[in-house]
Amino acid sequence: MGKEIERKFLVNHQRWAEINKPDGRLFRQGYLLTGPLKTIRVRVAGDVGTLTIKGLTTGASRSEFEYPIPVNEAVELLEQFAETELSKIRYDLDYAYKHWEVDVFLGENQGLIVAEIELESESETFDLPDWIDREVTDDPRYYNANLTLIPYSKWSD
Repeated sequence: MGKEIERKFLVNHQRWAEINKPDGRLFRQGYLLTGPLKTIRVRVAGDVGTLTIKGLTTGASRSEFEYPIPVNEAVELLEQFAETELSKIRYDLDYAYKHWEVDVFLGENQGLIVAEIELESESETFDLPDWIDREVTDDPRYYNANLTLIPYSKWSD
């Protein structure tokens, strides 16, 4: 079984703006199924399509199965079957020997910047970059699937 162990953090906008970053990639992702026990996601990132099935999140862990699919089929699935959708720009960065993915959300989620780190175990230690604000791993409002249902603009301060 595939397993994902991931922690999420909000990013300090000012510090993020000040750092040198690689080019970001535009992601378009939609959900064929969004529920508390599982989600089925289709994603288009450039010329890459993926189909991902995720299980119930417990702590920072959940089952995850991800498969590459032809990009034209991913676009068709998004357009014909996605119940909800979001877009974001993803930046891949390495910090203190760990890989970070930073998502700058667009559309109704504009203003939200979330950093994620995947770990080998929930107890694994790592250093936080200075552009990290606070952890939101346990806050389901920040799950991408939930952001398609209740966007950040509807509940942020």
